Amino acid sequence: MEKLIRLRSLTLALLVAFLLWSSSLETCIARRGRHWRHRRPVSASLMKKKAKGHVSHHGSTSHSHHSSSKQPKAPSSHKAPLAPPTPTPGKNTPTKSPPEKGYGGGKSAATFNVMDFGAGGGGTTDDTKAFEAAWAAACKVEASTVLVPEGHEFLVGPISFSGPYCQADITFQLDGTIYAPTESNVWGRGLLWWIEFTKLKGITIQGKGTIDGRGSVWWESAPYDEPIDDETNLIIPLNATVEETPPMPVRSELSAKMPSIKPTALRFYGSFNVTVTGITIQNSPQCHLKFDNCMGVLVHDMAVSSPGDSPNTDGIHLQNSKDVLIYGTDLACGDDCISIQTGCSNVYVHNVNCGPGHGISIGSLGKDNTKACVSNITVRNVNMHNTMNGVRIKTWQGGSGSVQGVMFSNIQVSEVQLPIIIDQFYCDKSTCHNQSSAVALSGITYERIRGTYTVKPVHFACSDNLPCIDVTLTAIELKPLQERYHLYNPFCWQAFGLLSTPTVPPIDCLQIGKPSKNRVQSDHDSC
Repeated sequence: MEKLIRLRSLTLALLVAFLLWSSSLETCIARRGRHWRHRRPVSASLMKKKAKGHVSHHGSTSHSHHSSSKQPKAPSSHKAPLAPPTPTPGKNTPTKSPPEKGYGGGKSAATFNVMDFGAGGGGTTDDTKAFEAAWAAACKVEASTVLVPEGHEFLVGPISFSGPYCQADITFQLDGTIYAPTESNVWGRGLLWWIEFTKLKGITIQGKGTIDGRGSVWWESAPYDEPIDDETNLIIPLNATVEETPPMPVRSELSAKMPSIKPTALRFYGSFNVTVTGITIQNSPQCHLKFDNCMGVLVHDMAVSSPGDSPNTDGIHLQNSKDVLIYGTDLACGDDCISIQTGCSNVYVHNVNCGPGHGISIGSLGKDNTKACVSNITVRNVNMHNTMNGVRIKTWQGGSGSVQGVMFSNIQVSEVQLPIIIDQFYCDKSTCHNQSSAVALSGITYERIRGTYTVKPVHFACSDNLPCIDVTLTAIELKPLQERYHLYNPFCWQAFGLLSTPTVPPIDCLQIGKPSKNRVQSDHDSC
């Protein structure tokens, strides 16, 4: 009996101990369950509710420490772009902020509308400061855009959009019209440019807008002692009453004379990967579009438009620039449609319309006894109508350096006065002194140049001391049109090379082979 009582007491004690242990285990599991719930992800619906609570009235997401949203991570193969500064709502806020280039469709990081920076857009008030402010803001943001909106006109004085501290890949979206001022006091003593982009990387000018230099006020002020294209001396009118120079225009005594230095409408200097497309540049006081010390230039599907008698209004001017591609462009001006100057190499021009104008020229080179180096130039698939010259190389006596590796191919000329020219006695003054040194010309190829001329089909005037060598003519077919000028046969002086096919007319004056006593340039003169 005593043993039974002890067994029951032991069983009761074990039961109480088990109940106490079970209670303790449930408490522990409950505590662990609360920690696990904290680590579970928030549901999508809950995230949406939280996100709505953190959006400001301006549509920008709050960046306070309570927000759990994260910025998308850039691909590892690209350097993460600099984040644009958070705009302050108001007048100077960018109009929109699409993703950066390379992240979501290739659009720009931020767009800065010049209207948001105070531009009037009516074409009567000076909008220069507004353009400067919009550029200053865009300059800080990689792949940003400065917008000149469609349907507006902007009066802008001389302005420089400059680096080198700007971010890369900025786009200047020109859809409206920019006008140059016509008051002489705005230009001071004269500037070399009106709109300038300098020391930039990846700058693009694009759109369907217009840059209008309103150059007529400058052309009226042009004195007659300005440089005149030397090839005009080869053009003799049939009618003696045809005036070589037009009468001086009648100007109002109240109108102020513009500075003697005429500005280029749009200039790029010291920049890499420059693109100009879509826009129209018209009525520039002087050169329309200039590239100086640039590397990687692309110009396509744009237009230059000025009267054929506007003085020294080159279409596109290249100087000290390399790796240049120009195509799909219409060029109408009062001087060279394209001018290729010293320091240029790897230039490719194709599918271009030229006229009116003075054709496509390499030079003039070597002026004032300077050294000039030009190489690897290709011009093909070009239409020229009613131009003074076709394809031309022009150098001054006394210069040094070389032009080599030039190809003019598939050029269609219509009513062109002088389709093919090499002139090593170029002079745009009344008189020039004879000098023995010259820029050496070699490896010049002309092929498939066809059409009509009104003065002379070929004019090769080369240096006595450094004749032109390796000049090749292939499939040349040029027929005369007697209209207003005396017609002349092909002319050659110290030009040596090869006629690979018969030509029309026969160019018998080209000397076959190489000159017997061709002076070799010194190391100082060679490029």
